[in-house]
Parts: sequence; structure tokens; C-alpha cells
Amino acid sequence: MQRLRVRYAKRGRLRFTSHRDISRAVERAVRRAGIPVAYSAGFSPHPKISYAGAAPTGVASEAEYLEIGVTTPCNPGQVRQDLDESLPPGLDVLDVVEAGPGGLADRLEVSEWEVRLPGADRELAEVAAEKFLAAGTVEVERLTKKGLRRFDAREAVLGLTVSEGTDRTAAQVRGEPCVILRMVVRHMTPAVRPDDVLTGLRLVADFAPPVPPEVTRLAQGPLDASTGALADPLDLDRDITRGGEAGPAGEHVAG
Repeated sequence: MQRLRVRYAKRGRLRFTSHRDISRAVERAVRRAGIPVAYSAGFSPHPKISYAGAAPTGVASEAEYLEIGVTTPCNPGQVRQDLDESLPPGLDVLDVVEAGPGGLADRLEVSEWEVRLPGADRELAEVAAEKFLAAGTVEVERLTKKGLRRFDAREAVLGLTVSEGTDRTAAQVRGEPCVILRMVVRHMTPAVRPDDVLTGLRLVADFAPPVPPEVTRLAQGPLDASTGALADPLDLDRDITRGGEAGPAGEHVAG
């Protein structure tokens, strides 16, 4: 069975779509595109589509990943085109490669996030970021399925910067300035999310944005220890399969 790894984006209004609804949309798109997806055995077979590191509901992302098992060899480039055309606008397929050895989830070590804060004060944000980074620990609380949980939000944050941009929301058509936070966060247990970092900023410096933030995951992948930068988690697969071309000369024709 060939395995295909897919990077896709979750944009616009679809950032409010639950992970369950996204998985249903992907399954329908796979059928419409005629991709020969493999199914599990047993009384209730389900398509062999797995997800890694999914962003929370309400968060946009340029770096979501899934893996599809197929029964016959497929051309990754053709799958990318056919699957993208079969998904609704806002779920956009960016890359497809044939999977090499190793698990995809193991490569997703770090995420880079952009948090836009319309109407926030940049100077206050910079002071809050400095205090957060200077702190040894910043304990926050979050309600989970197992109840209220308390954990350190500081340890996971590898980088936090503040800049200023233009508010691009539809509600602020005049293009008013907004504060932009860029944060690099290591994947840990429990997971530290951008809203946990914002809670930490409020705790250490009483910094709170006046309106709900706009959060986008820009990238996720392995961390380069020498440079401190994120690497593309699909690069290893490209190296193994010579640029992402499927090893067998298989053809995929959309249905």
C-alpha cells in the first residue's frame, strides 16, 4: 500500500470548522476525486486517512497535515490537483508527497504562530512579551476534557516577537494598525496553544487584547538545532522519493 502525505491550509471562515467536519469533507473529496483510498478491515471499514497535529477550531492554518493510504500507486502531483479541486474553498491542498519511512507525527516538533491583535497597544505588548520571556515559569489554567488543568506555558515558547501591521478584518475596512505576535512553540504535553500564551501575557503584565485575536499557524515541523528554524517535515520524503515523484510509475485518474 502506498502512503501519501498531504499538506493543506485551513483559511477564512473554515477556520471555525471542527476537526470532525473537516475529516468528513476530506473523505467526501477523496471519493469525488476518484483516489483509490484503502479501507480498514473489520465490521465497520473506514478509509485509511490519518491526521497529525491538527490546529484547534477557530484557528486558521497554512500547515495542516494528513496521510492517505491508497491501494494502487498514484502520482502525488495529480492527487494534489484532484483533491484540491474536490475540496471546498478554504480547504486548500498545498503539497502531496509519497511517504518515506518513519512517522509524520514524530517530525511535527514545533509550530510557528501569527497572532494578530487589532486595536492593541504595541508598547504594552512589547513589555508583556519581555516579562513573559524573562519569567522562569508562567502557570496558566485551561478547561480540558478531564477538568481544569494547570500547567507551565513558558517552557514551550522558544521565541516571541512583537511587530505592527495593518488590520485586515472585514469589520475594519479602513486598515487600522494592529499588533502582531509571532511565536514559536514546542509541541509538549499538555499542548501549549497561542491562547495559553495570551493568558500568560495577561498574568505577567496585565496585557489583554481589546478584541478576540486572529490566530494563524504559519508552519509546523522539526526544529533545526543548529539554526533554531523550522524545517519542512516533508523534505525527508522528497529526498527519498526524488522530489516527491511516486516510486512506481502509477497513474491516478480522477473520477
